[in-house]
Amino acid sequence: MSAQPRQIRLGAFLQATGHHVAAWLHPDAQADAGLNLAHYKALAQEAERGKFDLVFVADSPGGYGNPHDIEVFSRDGKTAHFEPVTLWSALSQVTRNIGFVATSTTTYEDPYTTARKFASLDWISGGRAAWNVVTTGADVSPNFSVPAHLEHSRRYERAEEYIDVVKGLWDSYEDDAFVRDRERGVFLDPEKLHLLNHKGDHFQVRGPLNIGRPPQGYPVIVQAGASDAGRELAARTAEVIFTANLTLEDAQEFYADLKSRLPKFGRRPEQLLVMPGIFPVLGGTEAEARANYEALQALVHPVGCLEHPQAPLRRRRPFRPVAGRQGAAAPQ
Repeated sequence: MSAQPRQIRLGAFLQATGHHVAAWLHPDAQADAGLNLAHYKALAQEAERGKFDLVFVADSPGGYGNPHDIEVFSRDGKTAHFEPVTLWSALSQVTRNIGFVATSTTTYEDPYTTARKFASLDWISGGRAAWNVVTTGADVSPNFSVPAHLEHSRRYERAEEYIDVVKGLWDSYEDDAFVRDRERGVFLDPEKLHLLNHKGDHFQVRGPLNIGRPPQGYPVIVQAGASDAGRELAARTAEVIFTANLTLEDAQEFYADLKSRLPKFGRRPEQLLVMPGIFPVLGGTEAEARANYEALQALVHPVGCLEHPQAPLRRRRPFRPVAGRQGAAAPQ
């Protein structure tokens, strides 16, 4: 029997006005992209036409940037953007096949709410929801009435328990629990209801969830942690992990290390997909691509270049031109 042919999985990683810190200033960019539904609709439909497997928007529960550093904050094109589950619910109605990955934090949200909203997205989209699990490295505690930001190891301890609780809530009902028998007046078969009754170090959750089991059973679990704790969490719980290694050697080490962790959780290598990220700058030739890249770089204000955590010069990403397509730089 021949092995199943390997396939490249493609995801469009969207970030409001683009990943480049100055992308919103480009004349071809949609400056109000973060709050422009038509913009996201066009991108999602184009990705689907291009046979992409998924679309994903980056998100932070407390926003990006430091509002106290007002000069940097005032120049940030990512300041205003949609909440991703809300956005994907709308775009699921104008697409048919593409998957929707939404970020939700295990540090600043409640597992019951997370389980409910991703089950809802899975129903609304016809089984196309995915949860990007983040522990939120940035301290956004002032927005959430909590005493302080949890340190790294505690965030991951909480995340481990959090995911188990969410999955348990998704199993509140068996697939055929809702019989909706009008003759007997019975809506739900009580034998197919399962209370979670979870009591752990971080959460006490009774259940049940107030929505039926998602069409996928469990929406797809995505993770993006590069630390040892993040890799361990992905090896135990994730189906997809996003990474952005800057060298081939780092990428190979990450891949090998991650795959080596799977057997202790009873998992096979093919059960966790590794999706590396790239930031393409397009041009008809290499020279055009380089010119397009430099045009983007020229838009960076010196303050943003020095202080913004995602400023391209500060991160020193190696330039990789993409030739073969005419046109200006691609803001996304």
